[in-house]
Amino acid sequence: MGTALGAVTVLAWRVSERDQTRLPAVPEPVVPAGVAAVLSVLRSSALVVGFADEVLKASAPAYAMGLVRHSRVGVDELLQLVRQVRRDGQIREAELVLRQSRGGPRHVVARVAPLGSRLVLVLVDDRTRERRVETIRQDFVANVSHELKTPVGALQLLAEAVAEAADDPEAVQRFSARMRTESERLSRLVQQIIELSRLQGDDPLEAVNSVPIDTVIERAIDRVRVDAADKGVKLISSGARGYSVLGDGDQLVVALGNLVENAVVYSAAGTTVTVVAKATGGSVDISVTDQGVGIPASELDRIFERFYRVDPARARTTGGTGLGLSIVKHVAATHGGEVRVWSVEGAGSTFTLSLPTLTDPEAPPVGVEATAASAHPNGTAPPGSPYPNAHQEAL
Repeated sequence: MGTALGAVTVLAWRVSERDQTRLPAVPEPVVPAGVAAVLSVLRSSALVVGFADEVLKASAPAYAMGLVRHSRVGVDELLQLVRQVRRDGQIREAELVLRQSRGGPRHVVARVAPLGSRLVLVLVDDRTRERRVETIRQDFVANVSHELKTPVGALQLLAEAVAEAADDPEAVQRFSARMRTESERLSRLVQQIIELSRLQGDDPLEAVNSVPIDTVIERAIDRVRVDAADKGVKLISSGARGYSVLGDGDQLVVALGNLVENAVVYSAAGTTVTVVAKATGGSVDISVTDQGVGIPASELDRIFERFYRVDPARARTTGGTGLGLSIVKHVAATHGGEVRVWSVEGAGSTFTLSLPTLTDPEAPPVGVEATAASAHPNGTAPPGSPYPNAHQEAL
């Protein structure tokens, strides 16, 4: 019995020693090695889905997009694609629309492929911006086609009228004057379409220079000086002097010129249009104030849309294209600024083009006081109206 007990003790000791020195068994990884590292550098939102539809690995954008909820695939359409790929092993690609509680719908392209024998890889690319740009392009082309048809059709009818009235000199002169008006409108529309198509991407400026604000204001007013004189509208320039901005001088002149032109067009004879420059911190605000018909409050949010006109009938009379303010908005964006509007029906409007300044003037402006009440009827002015104590010059 002693010998048997000793043998059992030695055997137990050796078994225990062998278990202690044996390396633990390493379980086979569920997700192949390196997949997590690859998912972390992909631009696409990525998921690795297991056999029971559980999400084993996911990139940070996938969580942000709402593709994963409680370790499960959070989009039903995407889950159906995963199950189809698991059944037949065929790679599938589909466009999906994700409805989210915040923001609008998100358009995505999902590509689902088998990863080994039991896993499925899902790659999702957000195409919302591309879809939005495509929609804008289609709308733009449709609007351009519609707007071009009006003057082109008018020119065609007027040409036929001139041919039929060849024996009536007065009718020929009347129709030819109308043709000249329509051709000018068509030329203006084409030019603004070209300008807007170049600006609407809000891309950074390729070549920038130091642009004096005084020169921009002077050139913008020169563009409408004759029209203002013919209509009996007084132009006044006032405000801070000597400021410069970094950008494209021609684009800034076009933008400010559109604001001054609109102010003259929608002002009655005997009224005043004032262009004021005012320094505010690191920006310079150029405000164009008129005593015109004003804009309804319900329309203020839409006036910067392409081809949008508050009163289409009046726009046809004045030759408006509905592109001027849209061009102003895009020029402001490309120069790192913004455009704001204040308006009351019957009291006039103030459009303010705000741009970051490049340099401060060497000396502050001096001169007589220019008050806001002098530029608005009934002695009223918009809140925060930019009329500093500065030099005022009647143009």
